[in-house]
Amino acid sequence: MSVPAAFLGVIIIWSTTPVAIQWSSEGWGFLSGVTGRMILGALFCLLLLKVFGDELHWHKSARRAYFTAAVGIYGAMIAVYWGAQYIPSGLISVLFGLSPIITAFMATVWLQENSLSIAKIFGAILGLAGISVIFLADPINNNFAWQGVAAILVAVVVQCASGVWIKRISSDLSGLALTTGALLLAVPMFIITWLLFGEHVFHHVTLRAIASLVYLGIIGSVIGFTLYFYVLKHVQASKVALITLMTPVSALFIGQGFNGEHITTNVWWGTAVILGALAIHQWGDRVFCRAD
Repeated sequence: MSVPAAFLGVIIIWSTTPVAIQWSSEGWGFLSGVTGRMILGALFCLLLLKVFGDELHWHKSARRAYFTAAVGIYGAMIAVYWGAQYIPSGLISVLFGLSPIITAFMATVWLQENSLSIAKIFGAILGLAGISVIFLADPINNNFAWQGVAAILVAVVVQCASGVWIKRISSDLSGLALTTGALLLAVPMFIITWLLFGEHVFHHVTLRAIASLVYLGIIGSVIGFTLYFYVLKHVQASKVALITLMTPVSALFIGQGFNGEHITTNVWWGTAVILGALAIHQWGDRVFCRAD
């Protein structure tokens, strides 16, 4: 596979996922959308295991990794799908761009990694400033939009915590096996939640909702992660970080162009501050070292 093509594929998939999340909930509620996505993703993962001859391991560390990933998927996706009802889709991608900064703090505490420096701490503070600017945006002050932003931030923290904890477990599972095992454990959680709180009678389910669900279940969940791990294996980490700098901007434009979302000036300014924070977090140490 061409590495540039895989890199571009990740950017496209991650940029279109937020708006697809909103579309997939049309007519049957966000719980139906996320539950259907996870079921479809689990089935497709099982098919890929057969195709590639991979297998699921059930030793102790594997079970711990599956459970940790499943809790992360469940907690993060429930929060994302709920929050996506109240904020522009592009803003979801912007807030998820903070993942490297949050992960660095968690890795320092849980993995004893030397992940923090003056540049990274400054980047984190700047990221908080960007969030503050976004909270001042006009749409965020109306209705439940501020709760939507809070829900996405919860999802980011849950996903980062799950990823760091999986690394601490240090299992030897392949990316496909880990994803499959996690989805098999997470799907019952989603089904139970849907049975308790979901819409059991569907009204006006659109073709766009069904197509978005299929897109998220196969392209967004499985192929997206496969391409990402492929890029991560063949490209320097510093270049992979460019994905988190590019997808927020492209997601905002996609939401504006295809979903008719109005992006206020404050949101654009907040996005610019967050992207600057990510750049400082990723490359600030090199600049300071050259200055010395």
